Amino acid sequence: MSIDQPPRHLPAEQEPTGRWLRLRQRWQPGAWTADATAVTLLTLVLVLLGLVMSFSASFVPAAEAGDPFAVFRRQAGWAAIGLAGFVLAARLDHRIWRGLSWPLLLISLAGLVLLLVPGVGETRYGSTRWIGIGPLSIQPSELAKLATLLWLADVLHRKRPRDGSPHTTEHLLIPALPLLVLLAVLVLAQPDLGTTILLGLIVGAVLWVEGLPGRIVAAAVALGGLAVAALAVVAPYRVARVRGWLWPEQFPLEEGFQLLQSRYALGSGGTFGLGLGSSRGKWHFIPNADTDFIFAVIGEELGLVGALGVVALFAALLYVGLKVAYAATDGFGRTVALAATVWIVGQALVNIGTVTGLLPITGVTLPLVSVGGSSLVSTLLALGILVAIARRDEPAAAGPVRGGGPR
Repeated sequence: MSIDQPPRHLPAEQEPTGRWLRLRQRWQPGAWTADATAVTLLTLVLVLLGLVMSFSASFVPAAEAGDPFAVFRRQAGWAAIGLAGFVLAARLDHRIWRGLSWPLLLISLAGLVLLLVPGVGETRYGSTRWIGIGPLSIQPSELAKLATLLWLADVLHRKRPRDGSPHTTEHLLIPALPLLVLLAVLVLAQPDLGTTILLGLIVGAVLWVEGLPGRIVAAAVALGGLAVAALAVVAPYRVARVRGWLWPEQFPLEEGFQLLQSRYALGSGGTFGLGLGSSRGKWHFIPNADTDFIFAVIGEELGLVGALGVVALFAALLYVGLKVAYAATDGFGRTVALAATVWIVGQALVNIGTVTGLLPITGVTLPLVSVGGSSLVSTLLALGILVAIARRDEPAAAGPVRGGGPR
């Protein structure tokens, strides 16, 4: 077509009209942004690191079982599923998850209830957290993290007063506390205290950004700490974990064994590490080396530089996630962005804290890095939604994160 000719338009019957235009706009996020690129790059680096370290950390027991690539192949398959979900979520308008949050929550609750049925769940390390579906093992509590975040953000969005005034405390607590209590009961029945703490962290983050007063947040944190302490002393195995955390040298072959071996691995790595694949701790010295304690293997093989590099990646994710939440153009997106960032980075801090001995052992994995399919997929979905929120049409007006912005 010559540049002198007028532009050719579609016939009237082919022009996107009314309903179809609105539908297309609903499914498409805004233009790609620097923040969306940053979240994507950080996610890909952490997933790649996780695949490399999952192979290294699982090689010894997998080889002894007859297939040195078994764990890596399974984790790579989960990564492919999770990355496909990440791409899909990043290409959709994030508001579509408001409607999907309800079935996601019902599915996760149904899965948690099924685990209470004798013979349905798979028991590992004394906890029944997995449901076997063919060759796959699904952990409903991982889906519950994402579903809780999305559902609560949607419900509070719907309950927000039309005149733009902030939520009342009752409006915030009525949907949140019953859901948290129900989830806590189901997850503690497995038992899984670590995931229960993370669910409380997610709910707390949602309530805080929606405007829950600081004094109530502080009181909730104090009560939560007392509840965790009470749960720790009523179960003998948790009491043993606390002893092993406080006085590991007094129980070097019992409850203090895991923490001591983790410290030995981190210390032997020195500044630059022993080299990729050269960990000695993974030779049956560090329990759960490819899941809960993979950070110890990273420290041993990649040294202090590698360990600090992982911390820096999560610190960068925290910065970008908070930046996305601050600039979000709608209240639902703002709440989801902040709560998802707090969840993922908070879980990383808990894991690193337990590996280094700053916190008691809770059985929490390192997001995107540790072996675990359900955790990897749910985390990648959350990050894909974060990318979609970052793909806004235009920058939002500056304003406080807590409870601000258009709803």
